Amino acid sequence: MNLTTSTNSQIFGKVKCPGDKSISQRALMIGALMNQEMTIDGFLHGEDPLSTMNALNQIGAGITVDESGLVHLCKKNYIFQNCDEPLNLGNSGTGLRLMLGLTCGVGLNLSFCGDESLSSRPMSRVINPLTEMGASIKSSSGKLPISILPTSLQKQFTYELPVASAQVKSSILLAALASGAGVEITEPIQTRDHTERMLKNFGANLEIATEGNKNIIQLAPSYHLNAKNYTVVGDISSAAFLIVAALISNSPGLEITNVGMNPSRTGLLQVLQNMGADIEARNQRLESGEPCADLIIKKSMLRGVELSGNIIPNIIDEIPIISIAAAFAEGETIIRDAEELRVKESDRLKAVSDGFTRLGVAHKNFEDGMSIIGSPNALLIEQPISIESHEDHRIAMSFLIAGLKCSKPITVKDCKNIFTSFPNFIELISSIGYKLEK
Repeated sequence: MNLTTSTNSQIFGKVKCPGDKSISQRALMIGALMNQEMTIDGFLHGEDPLSTMNALNQIGAGITVDESGLVHLCKKNYIFQNCDEPLNLGNSGTGLRLMLGLTCGVGLNLSFCGDESLSSRPMSRVINPLTEMGASIKSSSGKLPISILPTSLQKQFTYELPVASAQVKSSILLAALASGAGVEITEPIQTRDHTERMLKNFGANLEIATEGNKNIIQLAPSYHLNAKNYTVVGDISSAAFLIVAALISNSPGLEITNVGMNPSRTGLLQVLQNMGADIEARNQRLESGEPCADLIIKKSMLRGVELSGNIIPNIIDEIPIISIAAAFAEGETIIRDAEELRVKESDRLKAVSDGFTRLGVAHKNFEDGMSIIGSPNALLIEQPISIESHEDHRIAMSFLIAGLKCSKPITVKDCKNIFTSFPNFIELISSIGYKLEK
């Protein structure tokens, strides 16, 4: 599916932020493991969370969705069981990495598969610590297909993450939770803490201490958590596209409600505000242990910034759309320490560079980042052009937003991948004034 942008669009209005993909998947896994009655509201019905739901149901979870979109988990006579068919996680790296931890902890005999993109992504960062815990895992040189055999994990496990990764941390925590083990995890810097917040919300004995920049997470053996209905806050990674759209377009103002404001995810707002963005947070509150707020965004004159070091893990998913903002900012933006982007759904540094080359945006590509020479003016394009999405949802949406500042329509190819994380993107962006044609 290709999408073509329209010109002279104005972003305005009020929209509700779609549910957080990462939180939706964690709520399914932890909810299924608790094996109690529970309802999830605000769940993101995107392809990635649905792949995780299907995988859990394959091993006996019994998760259902009603007509209003509410997700229901029920109490079963057994928790999980082996499955002869591979668990297909589709395009979901989060789903695969966290399900590996969960199922190794339960002690199942299973195999995993995924689509072409997921099959090319490295999984050794998860496989290695789980193997150290005692799991028996076979893979194809650290990639899919992956199979696991029943084993007993260590009852107390200590691990220091060599590279900051919320998915690796969460996989270890889920393995410990499912096996009744205790763990101590040290991360070099703060990463997303959705798993820790959710475990605490359900009553786990979890403590976090800091030593310098390091975080030390200790989870005591937790044999029984207390399920309660859960509300998923909005995904700031999805809101990022709407925020940048309002900042760079001729927008009188946009309100986005129910945006997740987890401090480990709000680096995006910090970066954009340092660039000169007019963003105001109102009605700040907690939902199921996660902070959220309503954001008011107004068109702003942006300026270039330098991004590196500790901020990068906080904004790693948002760097493609930050790069679009940088392309329409005054001056140079430099991004470093972001080599992780080369092993996402695509090589995102190369994908952004390819798109900028097509648009005529001056930039240089580094092994761990890029520099971007921005201009607040609209890009003068002599004729409509096409840009490859590289089958990556964040690349597709980023360059569709860039189309707001192009003098001619641009076509982004292969946009079906958008539905993995933002299933109503086309309808939502249309409701605030930006029409996209299939």
